[in-house]
Parts: sequence; structure tokens; C-alpha cells
Amino acid sequence: MSQTHETIAIVDFGSQVTQLIARRVREAGVYAEIVAPAGAAARIAQPQVRGVILSGGPSSVYDEQAPDLPDAVFATDLPILGICYGMQLLVHRTGGRVESATEREFGRAEVLVDDDSTLLEGWPDKSVVWMSHGDSIVELPAGMRVIAHTASAPYAAVEDRARRRWGVQFHPEVRHTLFGAELLRNFALEICGCRGDWSMAAYEQEAIEEIRSTVGPGEKVVCALSGGVDSSVMALLIHKAIGSRLVAVFVDNGLLRKDEAEHVVHTFRDRYHLPVEAVDARDRFLGALAGVTDPEEKRRRIGHTFIEVFDEVAGRIDAGYLAQGTIYPDRIESASTGGPSATIKTHHNVGGLPERMKLSLIEPLRWLFKDEVRRLGEQLGLDPAFVRRHPFPGPGLAVRIVGEITAAQIAVLQEADAIFREELETSGWMEKTSQAFAVLLPVKTVGVMGDGRTYEQVVALRSVDTDDFMTADWSRLPHDFLARVATRIVGEVRGVNRVVYDITSKPPGTIEWL
Repeated sequence: MSQTHETIAIVDFGSQVTQLIARRVREAGVYAEIVAPAGAAARIAQPQVRGVILSGGPSSVYDEQAPDLPDAVFATDLPILGICYGMQLLVHRTGGRVESATEREFGRAEVLVDDDSTLLEGWPDKSVVWMSHGDSIVELPAGMRVIAHTASAPYAAVEDRARRRWGVQFHPEVRHTLFGAELLRNFALEICGCRGDWSMAAYEQEAIEEIRSTVGPGEKVVCALSGGVDSSVMALLIHKAIGSRLVAVFVDNGLLRKDEAEHVVHTFRDRYHLPVEAVDARDRFLGALAGVTDPEEKRRRIGHTFIEVFDEVAGRIDAGYLAQGTIYPDRIESASTGGPSATIKTHHNVGGLPERMKLSLIEPLRWLFKDEVRRLGEQLGLDPAFVRRHPFPGPGLAVRIVGEITAAQIAVLQEADAIFREELETSGWMEKTSQAFAVLLPVKTVGVMGDGRTYEQVVALRSVDTDDFMTADWSRLPHDFLARVATRIVGEVRGVNRVVYDITSKPPGTIEWL
């Protein structure tokens, strides 16, 4: 996005956490941009690029289809940092040797620092890192030396100071690596010499300029407003850029949380003075989802139906653009930004769009992580209650109901979810957790209520803690709190006789169930 700020170019080799590298670099105040291997040589030749990071990935350097880079990248004078696969490729292409390990190393490991290095400045002699690799380096290129090792990885971190090349076998971008953020900060600021002048204030101005240069003076934009933090920030940003030429459209798809539609429409009309057109499409969406159980098909049908609705609204107001609140994690989980990442799930904003969509797409938040979106929202004056809102998926409760979607199933989940959220709010846990919700399972269990036997459905509660939504840990909610929520749901929600709590982290699970 940035054409003026100093940039660290990150070559995406398919790691599911490549975006985290960019996020950590930006935390240091340096703009970072993801590039595909095919475009890496051209991108790093641009004057604002100050350094290159080669991401991890699932491949072996010896795979027939292993991603590679042209010689020009390895010949550059810019500092290069290789991470995991990126390190192996760097070593392999510059004269070292990589071999398949006898077994894959995955998880936490203790790293010991062997020698002073600018890359590891501020690190203790011993620390914890996160490993995830199948191949191992067995011989370094001439001029490269070891600066850290683990019990099973003798070349855990290496450097060639003369040629400005560094590599780490572990993943500094994930929180499991305790001093990973410091490592990436050292690379960007100390080794690459960046000033650290990237900020949300800078992003706001560049995004506004981009919107104004894209949308002509007489053109209108239809904004997909859901009331979540992403779409709310996106709406305020575009409104600041083009004013009344933005038409915010709120679609009630029948898959929203309890009382959601009325609250969002009134808030944005009355408080933010945005022209909001409310569209009641509940029957239309439920009809499109009738009989569908596959989560990807649910997302596709919801995506198509959303676009149909927006096409119709745009036709009435003569709009040429559709704005969406797509953010970085949405993009990486749907498909890589250019590298060979595996698709985890199709996000409603990046999947399900018809090939012949009548509207041009505007996604001003597409390069931001959730915490960056929140900071941008604060900067734009968004109410703290909206800034702090837990994420809610665009497909709504359709991806929180496992199995077929019916009006009855939606009503059950709305009530259970409302109880969970009410208890989180009153107990103070809503602000302590990152995302919490209920899931309705297509499983019936035997229960006893009063003097009778019941055979009803199960509700799963899910709550996670995270600051980037690329990785997450399950929330350690108090037992008495969970007991209170479960008692209320079973007692107040007809059709549910059992409540369970999900204690799966991401990875290996995802935050949403579907």
C-alpha cells in the first residue's frame, strides 16, 4: 500500500502465519508488505524497501514444486532474514546443505544464545522459541556462523554479517517465541536502519487518499455495514473520505445475534449521522440455506446472497462500488496473499463473490490486523463499546449452527448466546476475553428436568484470548462462572439440556467452529 514509507518486504512461502511477521514488524513502527515469490525481485528493487524477510512454509527445498526465488533476490545488498523454510532456502541457495530430519520438530524448544549478534540483542542466554520444521540444516555456507542453538537444532539462528544475511529455524512471529518481537524489531530498526515512522495515523491518511483516488467525484459507494468493529471502522473511514456519497446498507439476514439489527441501525443513524438503509432479507437468506449443512457451501450461498442484495440496492442509488471490512486474517485464512498457503476456510468477504459482480470492490482495511483496526477506530472517534466488540462472523449464526439452518435453530442459539454475553458483561469478563460465543450442535443427549426425561440439543461455549486472531488460547473462565451460564441456558432456553466448554487453542483448532 505505502509508496512513501520505508518498507520491509516479506516473501510469502505459504506459512499460515506469514501475516504475523508483518504485524510484528509494524509493531516496531515499520511498514511491512507481503509479496509473492514471483513478484519479490521487482518489489525489493523499489527504493523504499529497506530489508527482506523470507517466511516459513510447508515445503521442503527439495520438493519438485518447492517455491524458489530468482538469483537477483539473493544477490541484493539489502539485509535478508530467513525464517524456517526461508532460512533453509537461504542456506540452500548460498552454498549450504539442508537434509530431511528423522522426525518433524514441532512445539516449544529452549534456545541457547552462543554469540553476540545485533539480531538477538536483548535476548537472555536461554529462552523459549516455537519450532515447526521437517528439514534441518546440516552445513552452513562459507562466511555464515551460528549465533544460537537448541538441543535438536544446532543451527537455530545464524548470521553472515558481511553479506547481511540472517536466519532462524524457529518462528519469531508467534507469541510462543518469548522474545520474537524483539528479534524482528532488531532486524527492522537496527539491521535495516528503518526510522520507525509507520502508524495508524499514517495509514488513515493513505487509505483516505486511496479511496478518493479510486472513487470519482460523482460516484457513490455502497457500504456493507454489520455493526462489527471491522465494518464500523470501514464505514467511518469511507465516510470521512467521501462524505454523503457513502450509502451504508445494513442487511438483516436473519442470522444475527438477539436484538442486533435494531441496535446497529439506530446507533449509526442517530450517533454517527450515517445514511443507513436497512434491508430485511431474512426469508431470502433462510431460503438460500435450506437443506445446506456443509460450512463452505453455507459461506458461498451467504456470500452470493449478500452480493445480490447489494447489487439491487446499488442499482437503486446508482452506486459503482461495494465496500467491505475485510482484514488481513480474513485473507490469509481464505487464501494466501501470493504464497502457496493452504485455504483454511472461505471468508464471506473474500469468497462467494460472483465472477461477474456488478460492483467494484473497495477494502480499505485489507492490510490491517484486528488490533490495528481497533486503534484506527479509536482514532476515528468510534464509540469504545463498538471498538471493543468481540468479532462476529459475516455469515453470522450460520457458522455457529452445526448442521442445517432453520428459524427454530437460530432462535435457540440467539437465546443461549445472549445469556452467555450477558453474563460476560455483568461479570467483567467480556473485556478480559477476545472473542466469546455459543455454538449449537446437531447432537441430542438424554437429560433429566424435573421428574421427566429429556432428549434435547447441546450448546458449546467458546471463548479465546488473543491479540492477533491468527493464534489464540482458550480463556480460563472461572468454574463458578461457567456453572452459572450453563444453569441459565439449560433452565431458560427450551430445546437445550446440556452445555459444554471448548478448551481447544488455535492452532490446532480455529476460533470459529465452521
